[in-house]
Amino acid sequence: MKNANKTTPLHRVQRRQFLGTATAVAGGLLLPGMEKLSAATAEVGSTDHFLYRLAPDGPYIDSQRRNKAFGFGDGKVFLSEDNGKTWPHIAAFPNADNITFSCILQSGNIVFATRTKLYLSTDNLKTHRQIIVKDIDGSDYLPHTPLNPDLPGWYFHPLDGVHTWQVNGSEMLVWGNYCNVLGGAVPNNIYYSTDQGQTVKIAYSFGPNPQFQQKGASDADLLGNPNNPIVCRHIHSVAYNPTENAFYACTGDHDRGSVHECHWLRGTYDTDSDAWDWEVLVSSDSNSRYKSGGINFVDGQLYWAADANGTNGTLPHDRGIFRCDPTDLANPKKHTMLFNPQYESANMIIEDGVILSAHYAPASPYHTGFIISPDMGQTWAQYDLKEFGKRSPVRFHKKNSEGWFRVDLRKGWIERGEVLFIKPKQ
Repeated sequence: MKNANKTTPLHRVQRRQFLGTATAVAGGLLLPGMEKLSAATAEVGSTDHFLYRLAPDGPYIDSQRRNKAFGFGDGKVFLSEDNGKTWPHIAAFPNADNITFSCILQSGNIVFATRTKLYLSTDNLKTHRQIIVKDIDGSDYLPHTPLNPDLPGWYFHPLDGVHTWQVNGSEMLVWGNYCNVLGGAVPNNIYYSTDQGQTVKIAYSFGPNPQFQQKGASDADLLGNPNNPIVCRHIHSVAYNPTENAFYACTGDHDRGSVHECHWLRGTYDTDSDAWDWEVLVSSDSNSRYKSGGINFVDGQLYWAADANGTNGTLPHDRGIFRCDPTDLANPKKHTMLFNPQYESANMIIEDGVILSAHYAPASPYHTGFIISPDMGQTWAQYDLKEFGKRSPVRFHKKNSEGWFRVDLRKGWIERGEVLFIKPKQ
C-alpha cells in the first residue's frame, strides 16, 4: 500500500502561547460586568498534512457546529457564534466543571449534560431546563442514587464526536455513553432525540455487568437492563448509514471469562411508531478488530478503527483501519485493511475525503499520535505531536466553518486535558 508505513517529520512548534486578548480575563475569572469574552489566539503548528493549534485561553470548548461553539468553565456556560473568537452568550452554571457532553443542534438548541443530568437551552443560553430521559416503556428514566455520592457515574459522556444525522428528512440526535472508567459505576445506554432535544429517550439499554457495579451493592442495586443478557463496559461509537437507514454501534471492552463485552449492533428506527429494532451482529473477544470505534459511513461503505488489545488468541493483534460493505461486517475475509498503525486506535472521523484517526496514548510509543489520509485511504501518514505530552485524542467533531476539526486531548485516555483544532491542508 502506497506510503502505508511512512511518516513525514513534524515541523517544530513551541508549547502553547497566547498572543493577546481583546478583553481582559483575570485569574481565570470573568471581570464583573463583562458582557463579551474575547479569546486569545493560540500559535499554529504545521505538518505536511495539516495545521494544528490548541484552543485559545478561555472556556473549555466542548463542541462546535459550523460557526458556533459551546464552552464551559468557572461556573458558567458559553456560546460563541464566531468559532470561539468571542463569547457573547454567557450564563451561570455552577456545575460547569462536571459537564461531560454537549451538542449544538440544527435549530440552534443546545443539549448538554453533567455526570447524571441532561439540560436543554433553546435561546442561546439565556435559559436552560433539565430534561428527564424517557425509558423504552415511556416512564421516567432516572439516574440511580449512588452509594458513594462522589461517584454518581457518567451517564451521557461519549467517546465519539458526531451525534446528529438527517434521518427520514429530519435531524436525529443519537449517542452512547462511554463510562465505567472515571466517576463510578453506571449503566450503558444509547440515547436519542427526534425533536431537537425537547425530549430524550432510551434507544437501547445493555444488561447489568457484574464487573461494573457500585462497591457494596446488593442485587437490588444492580445497574442496567435486567432483561438484557448483552453486557458491555461502555459504548465506543454510534453512527448512521443513510444507505441502509440504519444505525450501528460498537462497544468494549474486555473478556470476562466466557462473557464478551465487545459487540457490534445494528438498529433501525421506525418514525411512525417511535420504536427501535436492534440486532447483535457480532460478539467477539478483545483481541479482535471488533474491539473498535470510529464508525463512519461513506457512499454506503463501512469504515472503522480497531484497538484490539486482548491477551487471548494470536499475535500480533488484529488492528488496523478497515473498510467493508456493511453486510460483510461479520466476515473478516471480506474486509479491506486500509492501514495498520500497529497500535490501538478507536477514534476516527471522515469528512471531505479526509480520514483522521489517532493513537491511544497508554498503549503507543507516540506521545500524541495522529493518523491521516487525505485521499480516502489511498495514502497515509502518522505524526507524533510530542509537545503536548502523553495525550489520547478523542471526540472528533466535524469541521467548523473555518475548516478546523475539534479534538479532545485526554490525559491517559479519558481524563480531560486540552482541546486541539486540526485543519487539513489542501
